[in-house]
Amino acid sequence: MLLRIWAVVVKELRQLSRDRMTFGMIVMIPLVQLMLFGYAINTDARHLPAGLVNLSDSAYAPRIVAAMQASQVVDFKFNYASINEAEAAITKGEVKSVLYLPPDLAERLVRHPSASGGHYFAQPVGQWLVDGSDTVVAATIKTLRQMPLYDVMNLPPTHTVPSFEVVQYFNPEQRSVVNIVPGLLGVILTMTMVMFTSAAIVREREQGNMEFLITTPVRPMELMVGKIMPYVLVGLIQVTIVLGAGHLLFDVPFRGGIDSMALASLLFICASLTLGLVISTIAKTQLQSMQLTIFILLPSILLSGFMFPYEAMPVAAQWIAEALPATHFMRMSRAIVLRDAEVMDLSLDALWLLGFTAIGLLVASLRFSKRLD
Repeated sequence: MLLRIWAVVVKELRQLSRDRMTFGMIVMIPLVQLMLFGYAINTDARHLPAGLVNLSDSAYAPRIVAAMQASQVVDFKFNYASINEAEAAITKGEVKSVLYLPPDLAERLVRHPSASGGHYFAQPVGQWLVDGSDTVVAATIKTLRQMPLYDVMNLPPTHTVPSFEVVQYFNPEQRSVVNIVPGLLGVILTMTMVMFTSAAIVREREQGNMEFLITTPVRPMELMVGKIMPYVLVGLIQVTIVLGAGHLLFDVPFRGGIDSMALASLLFICASLTLGLVISTIAKTQLQSMQLTIFILLPSILLSGFMFPYEAMPVAAQWIAEALPATHFMRMSRAIVLRDAEVMDLSLDALWLLGFTAIGLLVASLRFSKRLD
């Protein structure tokens, strides 16, 4: 009995060693997860892109900005002339927060004695306008409310009330589900769309239909487009289910236009389906296609900003994230659903998804035509 069991073990090991794709996944999946969780994933948001509305001509204003920069929580990348411009930038996702310094900044910095012998500011010296749809970012900016301004004013430390007000847009109650549901939409579509088409060509080969496809007048590009078209409708149905259930069950608001959400979803669905087609032309079995799907799904969940702040990742991890369709759709879905943004406000992400779809279809059709040869 032991000899027969050992014979089966040897047979399986030899078969596994010949399957280079599976053997590679055995090594790469744990390595990728280790690198993602150990190096790229960071829950401490730092160097968040921020804007500045400075209406004060006081010498204190540059000192306050320098003190905020020194905290390494924010990096001031843009200057805006008014609150309206700042709000528009937050809606587009250009910045996560904006520091507003009023014209009477110097007067607000006048200190008054308190009953306990300490000091306090008569009123907040400024405001933080924050994209509250991201609860991690909002909580990080809140740490700057009680930013000590003693160094700015060259005074000894004393008791003080919060120096800055924090105004949270889009999710003032800080409910995590408001941020999770639009992001979960990207994860679900990535999982299902890539999975559906990653086995499309492989399945034809395993079922013996490849010879029939070769003899038909259908061109490779036509075959690729025909493979993904039925699943576009499936993806749009999933979008409707997730957003509808999220609104009914969890009271997640839908502030954007249905047309903008439909267009963004269509772009992402097509990009995910073409990614699955490319995988299908690489894999030789359906098992390999599933392994490659998991290999794509893990970074899409961990690096797209769904679970961890994108801004907290190292630059190298952000480059990888930018190559993933899920990252761009994650921005678009949250901006449209929660911030009432339009597709034109997110044109860079939309163009990227469109370009990814075109290149993916071209690569898949070229690889398939080589197999025809």
